[in-house]
Amino acid sequence: FCRISPLYKDVHLMVSDPDHYSDVFMDAGADLVTFHYEAVKEEDIRKIADKIHGRNKKAGLSVKPHTPVEVLKPYLKDFDLFLIMSVEPGFGGQSFDENAVGRIAELKKLLEEAGSEALIEVDGGINAETGKRCREAGVDVLVAGSYVFKNDIRKAVDSLR
Repeated sequence: FCRISPLYKDVHLMVSDPDHYSDVFMDAGADLVTFHYEAVKEEDIRKIADKIHGRNKKAGLSVKPHTPVEVLKPYLKDFDLFLIMSVEPGFGGQSFDENAVGRIAELKKLLEEAGSEALIEVDGGINAETGKRCREAGVDVLVAGSYVFKNDIRKAVDSLR
């Protein structure tokens, strides 16, 4: 139960120990916890997802810009969301990596072939133009920090819809 806000809380863990921090953020009210494929050993990926699901939360798995989307194939039915990073994690304001559009389309195809209803999220360099291209490629969720907060917030959000 989170007293701060009734809104859905989507937490993206960019940490080296997502197993530990997933508990911290779920205790704080997270509804969805996403962690990086690159941050854990492959044998721990499903264990963390199962732990998150065991607390009646949604689980997401993220890949960095240079990690092949194919690494997600074994997990397509284990997660509720897959996050394609379109910048290197670490700081805001980076330019959108154009390869993300093709990676989103590739993941969309893999999810459809697997019969998975998982959502696709993209994070990094999102603005009205890049957001539109990502939506056309099959993304479901856009994460836009700098674009929203460095502009008129209402207009920026409206431009992403």
